[in-house]
Amino acid sequence: MTRGSGRMPAAAGIGGPDRAAGKAPAAAAAGSRMPDLQNGRDRALLVEVDLGAGEAEARLAELKDLAASAGAEVADIVTARRARPDPALFAGRGKVDEIAARRVATDADLVIFDHALSGAQQRNLERALQCRVVDRVSLILDIFAQRAQSAEGKLQVELAQLQHLSTRLVRGWTHLERQTGGIGLRGPGETQLETDRRLIGTRVKMLKSRLARIASQRETQRRARRRAAVRNVALVGYTNAGKSTLFNRLTGATSYTADQLFATLDTTLRRLVLPGAETVVLSDTVGFVRDLPHDLIAAFRATLKEAVDADLLLHVVDNAHPGRDEQIAAVDAVLAEIGADQVPQILVRNKCDAGTCEPGVERDEYGKIRAVRLSALTGAGVPELRAALVERFPRPGDRAATA
Repeated sequence: MTRGSGRMPAAAGIGGPDRAAGKAPAAAAAGSRMPDLQNGRDRALLVEVDLGAGEAEARLAELKDLAASAGAEVADIVTARRARPDPALFAGRGKVDEIAARRVATDADLVIFDHALSGAQQRNLERALQCRVVDRVSLILDIFAQRAQSAEGKLQVELAQLQHLSTRLVRGWTHLERQTGGIGLRGPGETQLETDRRLIGTRVKMLKSRLARIASQRETQRRARRRAAVRNVALVGYTNAGKSTLFNRLTGATSYTADQLFATLDTTLRRLVLPGAETVVLSDTVGFVRDLPHDLIAAFRATLKEAVDADLLLHVVDNAHPGRDEQIAAVDAVLAEIGADQVPQILVRNKCDAGTCEPGVERDEYGKIRAVRLSALTGAGVPELRAALVERFPRPGDRAATA
């Protein structure tokens, strides 16, 4: 960006210059410090630092999936253990020297840390490693920028990108340094950094205004459904748990499905026909992941409100995943953050076709259905889920007859 030009720098995401959501000028700025692919797939060196929280293997496996979803080729992996992050380099000087040597040996184009890095840490690491460095937050934002399809989704991703960028504008842009005085240059005025901050602030304000209007429209639609006594059921769960496949199986829709993280971002709503039940609208929401960036949660709050205002949550779990309990906990943490932790849930243990369970229903000590085991792919156990929804939302006449 040139001083006074009013244009933000061109985008450069992991997948190339067109990666920023919506390719708007300010969205492009948000990706300006993310790595760009020059020839198809970037070679990435992955770094996983175990800080004593456990689940290091599961986290590393997820990092590989995230990198692949972003379009990177994994060149190698470096692991480490520390009691706490190093304030300057996160991994410590000795380990960073090892990472630098491994990067050169594997001809990696960038280094991806499975952690949130401060602006100073990212800047120091790029100097020490002589390459681009991406943290977990930037990686997830890049994937979201690829997947956003609707106008609302693109606005939400762009807002999250700009909010993340605003905390680290000083990084990497030498033209942002304060100008020195000189004949004809002395006097009042703002630095390039101040100009960029002002432009980003203006863009953020505009995005929030547009998203507020969309949120208002969504709220009007929700009020109309409530007046019509329509029950709202929301599918929630960890990314790649099979929510969209189950949504298609239940409603006959053709939402995009793929064996990848964050295959779909945009919320889809369809009427669910259940003989003997009240009118039900089913919504397929964005998938969650551990350590989901707070800026992203805030930007997608209007979309996630479908879960907050739901009458029932179907918490879809990949029952074949070895870390399913940790994934359940991660989803519950996000639900608590958005205020949906008090909404009633039915746990849907998906992927029984992998041999992990037999289709069926689990009830609590009061006889209420607490979990359904099924395979969204084959349809086994789906009738039991439909029956569970009829049992939860019977038509008033049927309820009276039963009573």
